[in-house]
Amino acid sequence: MKKSKAVRWFVEIITFFLMLLFGIPIFIVFINAAKSNLMINADPIALPENLSVLVANIVKVWEHPNIRFPTSLLSSVVITVLSVGLLVIISSMAAWVLCRKKSRLSTVLFLLFVGTMIVPFQVVMLPLVSWFSTIQAKLGIPMLKSYQGIIFAYMGFGVPLSVFLFHGFIKSVPLELEEAATIDGCSRGMVFFRIVLPILKPIIVTVIVLNGLWIWNDYLLPLILLGLGNPIQTVPLSVSNFVGSFLKKWDLILTSNLMAMAPMLILFVFVQKYMLKGMVDGAVK
Repeated sequence: MKKSKAVRWFVEIITFFLMLLFGIPIFIVFINAAKSNLMINADPIALPENLSVLVANIVKVWEHPNIRFPTSLLSSVVITVLSVGLLVIISSMAAWVLCRKKSRLSTVLFLLFVGTMIVPFQVVMLPLVSWFSTIQAKLGIPMLKSYQGIIFAYMGFGVPLSVFLFHGFIKSVPLELEEAATIDGCSRGMVFFRIVLPILKPIIVTVIVLNGLWIWNDYLLPLILLGLGNPIQTVPLSVSNFVGSFLKKWDLILTSNLMAMAPMLILFVFVQKYMLKGMVDGAVK
C-alpha cells in the first residue's frame, strides 16, 4: 500500500514538472503578446502592464497589409479540414479492408504502411518536389503552389500512422455486427458506413487531433510546395514574415503565434477525452 502511494506521488510530481515544462513557454508567449516590442526587449519575463496592448497587437496582426493573416487563416483551415477529412475516410476504409481480409497480401501491405512511418521526410523531400514538377509540366495538373498538391502530399504522409491507429482499433469491433448487417441485406459499403464507421468515433477523434495539429503547425512542407509570396499561404508561413534579417517584431511574432495556437488549443480541450480513449483502445486491443 505504501509502495503504491509512493509511486503515485512520484508520478504526480513528474506530471507537475512536465506541465511546467510545456506550460511555461505558452505563458511567456501570452504575457509578451500583451506588451510592446520595446518592453519585450527590456524584460521578456515581466508581466504586462495593460492587457489592452494585446487587443491592439491582435488588430495589428489581423490588418497588416503584407501578412494577410485572414487569408492565411482561411488557407490553413481549408488545407487542414480537407486533408484531415480525406485522411479519416481513406485510412479507415483501408484499415478495415486490411483487418478483415486476412491474407498474405494484406499482411504485407499493412507492414508497408507501418514501415513508411520510419522514413524521414527529409529523405523524400527533393524527390517529392521533382515528382510534383514533372506531373505539373507533363499532365498540366497544378501540384506546386496549389491546394490540391499540398493536400495530396499531406494525405501521403499522414495515411501510414492513421491506418496503423485504425487497424488496431478495428480489431476490437465484433465481426458479428458486420455479419448480422450483411444478413439483413447491407452491402459492403453500407456495412462500413452504417455499422463500422460510427463505432470508430473515439479513434476518429484521435486521428483528427494528431493529424490536425501536425498539418496546422507544419512549416517545412508548405514552404517547399507553396513557397513565400504565394497567394496561398498557411499561418506558419505568414508568421515567419514578421522575422527579418535585421529586425524582429517580437510583439507581432508572439501575438500571431498566440492567434495561431488558439484554434488547436480549443479543439484539444473539447476532444481530449475521446482522443485518449481512442489511443488506449487502439493500442491495447
